[in-house]
Amino acid sequence: MRITAMITGLALFVGLWCAFAPATHAPQTEEGIHWMSWEEAVAANEKVKKKFIVDVYTQWCGWCKRMDATTFKDPAVVDYINKHFYAVKLDAEQKEDITFQGTTFKWVEGGRNGVHTLAYSLLDGRLSYPSIVYLTENYERITISPGFKQPADLMKELKWVAEELYTTIPFEQYRMQH
Repeated sequence: MRITAMITGLALFVGLWCAFAPATHAPQTEEGIHWMSWEEAVAANEKVKKKFIVDVYTQWCGWCKRMDATTFKDPAVVDYINKHFYAVKLDAEQKEDITFQGTTFKWVEGGRNGVHTLAYSLLDGRLSYPSIVYLTENYERITISPGFKQPADLMKELKWVAEELYTTIPFEQYRMQH
């Protein structure tokens, strides 16, 4: 009798868990920053113009992984980026070519694991990871922001860029005032 009650209880628990778990966990798999490849973001920008946030990272970068696990999971950061930017993940050491505006950017040997010339170009050769590069709708660089960011610090940058405050106030001054 006791085993039957335990099995019934277990079956009830599993049934309830299966009924409610997908509803509880499904949004988390669909939510998050809508990361795109460079090519996908450029194609999307041809239809609807937006600024770009380019996360330049490497596979071995611990601070990059920490930003992915924390800052880029923050709900306010996720919402703001998805509303105002095309978000691009760019592996600074990827081997695949990227053709953009008539130029083919390639991986070149050198250093620790080589470097992709698009990452090198976006970062002006200052290879520091993670680094975020902000671009206008016309692919003009607004700023390079190296280093790990807490959500509140990243939100300041995002607003400064999205609201085009960079045209009227230096970021350091904006950061101190907000």
